[in-house]
Amino acid sequence: MDFESTLAALGFFAFCGGLIDAAVGGGGLVQVPALLHALPQHSLATVFGTNKLAVLAGNFSSIFTYLKRIKIIWKLMLPTMFSAFIFAFLGALSVSLIPKRLMEYVVFVILIVMASYTFIKKDLGRFSTNIRCGKKEIFLGVFFGGLIGFYDGVFGPGSGSLLLFIFVRFFGFDFLNASASAKLVNLGTFSAALLFFIPSGNVLWEIGGVVAICNIAGSLTGVFLALRYGSGFIRIFFLILLLFLIGRMGMSIFL
Repeated sequence: MDFESTLAALGFFAFCGGLIDAAVGGGGLVQVPALLHALPQHSLATVFGTNKLAVLAGNFSSIFTYLKRIKIIWKLMLPTMFSAFIFAFLGALSVSLIPKRLMEYVVFVILIVMASYTFIKKDLGRFSTNIRCGKKEIFLGVFFGGLIGFYDGVFGPGSGSLLLFIFVRFFGFDFLNASASAKLVNLGTFSAALLFFIPSGNVLWEIGGVVAICNIAGSLTGVFLALRYGSGFIRIFFLILLLFLIGRMGMSIFL
């Protein structure tokens, strides 16, 4: 595949990843495998650094639309964001210690797990309960922020979906509030990771720029669909893309 075809393919998956991430989270499960497949000659750190540049742009573009509709619980979010920021930087420092081949297997397994969970959990993202914010919730926010932040720094795909689930399950957020809050945390984790990836030269700016533009377009489309049609349509689209990538990565790894 030539360079132009590679960019076109990456742009398509970046659009899909941004769309999914803005609506239900987990867009990295689409975008990172595509980057791993398209950039086999580059290190894991470079693949992740380029991905972080793109997802930061997409995340930043979508968060403002959510903030117009959602009241953010800053008492909970600020300590959660700070914890996630610190641990995401520590996670990024650890990327070079992880073999790329191992992470390809990890991505493949995560794709299967997420596809299975999304298929079984038919009400994913449709919860609506009262929001709680006491000392227990703040402690849990700091704990989960650090945990997901480190994971996002060292790897990343699925962190948005994990955050959304955590906010719904442990804090009583509804879908829209959880999605907006997860994106605030991700703004911190993506920025922290780039503080390592950019100075260390692990960002492909030309590819990252194209992927970022497509990710922004997908994110804006995803926000529109989430607010207009709900998560049902995105869930189906998510499953179709996951199944496609499972087949593609499976052939790459095992054949």
